[in-house]
Amino acid sequence: MQTPAIPYEGDCPMFLARGSKLVALQFTGWRDETMSWKKTAYIGAVLNPAPTYKIKGREALKFLSDANVNSFRNFPVGTGKHGIMCTEEGLIMMDGVIIRTGEDEVITYWMQPYIAYALQKGSYDAQGEDVTGRVFLFQVAGPRSLEVLEKASDDDLHDIKFMHHRTSRINGTEVRILRMGMAGTLAYEVHGAIEGAQDVYRAIFTAGKECGIRKLGQIAYMMNHTEDGFPQAYYHFPYPWYEDSAFAEYLDKRGGNRFATNADFKGSMGPDPTLRYRNPVELGWAGMINFDHDFVGRRALERMVANPKRRMVTLEWNIEDVVDIYASQFRDEEPYPPMDRPNDVYYESSRAHVYHADQVLQDRKLVGISSGRSISQFYRRMLSLCSIDIECSTIGTDVTVLWGDPGTRQKEVHAKVARFPYLNENRNQDVDVSAIQRAAKE
Repeated sequence: MQTPAIPYEGDCPMFLARGSKLVALQFTGWRDETMSWKKTAYIGAVLNPAPTYKIKGREALKFLSDANVNSFRNFPVGTGKHGIMCTEEGLIMMDGVIIRTGEDEVITYWMQPYIAYALQKGSYDAQGEDVTGRVFLFQVAGPRSLEVLEKASDDDLHDIKFMHHRTSRINGTEVRILRMGMAGTLAYEVHGAIEGAQDVYRAIFTAGKECGIRKLGQIAYMMNHTEDGFPQAYYHFPYPWYEDSAFAEYLDKRGGNRFATNADFKGSMGPDPTLRYRNPVELGWAGMINFDHDFVGRRALERMVANPKRRMVTLEWNIEDVVDIYASQFRDEEPYPPMDRPNDVYYESSRAHVYHADQVLQDRKLVGISSGRSISQFYRRMLSLCSIDIECSTIGTDVTVLWGDPGTRQKEVHAKVARFPYLNENRNQDVDVSAIQRAAKE
């Protein structure tokens, strides 16, 4: 079995069929794969087909400015931003990457379907085009990722700064290379037309063999978001799409959306999705909000920035409590809900998508929401991300995470507030690539 983006070469022991999409869960095992972005490099293709939406026209930037919390006054061709769209109440409605590819053209990733809806209901001299499935997106990350891409492209890519991009060629195919990614460490993305995807993938992997490159599966990909400090929708939090009746109608006319219409809410936060919605301030994204323009949600976010209630931290879970949860499966007693996955991504559920979130308590009072629980092989810790009340956010503060769905045997897991992001060395934006040797050309 193959997908248009990833060549199947018999080296993936675990696949998940999700509709017409075939997802590689792991190749060399999640432990080995998660070490790659600290020690060597990886190539990841699990995001394909990434929702990709192109906007072109004289008012493309005006639309983005009206719809996003970000400023677009300084957005040159060849740069990118993390775009954030909110509700009038300041809740995150959609977020993703926006790159400027021309004077009147931008391409967005993972901002569909809401960005198309927002453009459609406005009156802008700009047109949108959904190019999902016609393009590929590969992630290449780790301290040796630049070496890998230079060998694959036979191009000196040292000039690409953080959140910048330009075109190059790999195995005869034109690609766009961006310096960004979810690894925390040095990372890039490679974009191109779907027709050349498998040849490009093979060329990158072949070029990286000398550097110890790994193929990244879905399990390890989700784990890097917690360890590396990138809260992600569909994993750490849901979007409030069906709180907007007009957008809900828009989705239903197009067959609904599995992330919203067939979701299962696990964990001690319970089944009410409204308790799991987030705003940019509590996710640590306040620095991306710019009040130099008017945008949807501005009034609410002005209040949140001026008087923040919560902030984003990492939680370190008490190992003895974690072991006790696992050991309860072997005692003559009602066991705690299992914690035998490396992270809280569910593949055995009959529901289309599962969100897991737990209550965070101090003196039995709810002070935060924990999600994205994940084992860090590198740090030998159990970690999660937590939007926590400001007064409880000091590093070293003791809290408890309530493990277990309502109605099950629940366990109070002791935890400590830790740094965010947890991986805090050799961050992509801080890496001086001039210290990396340029790949020799043949």
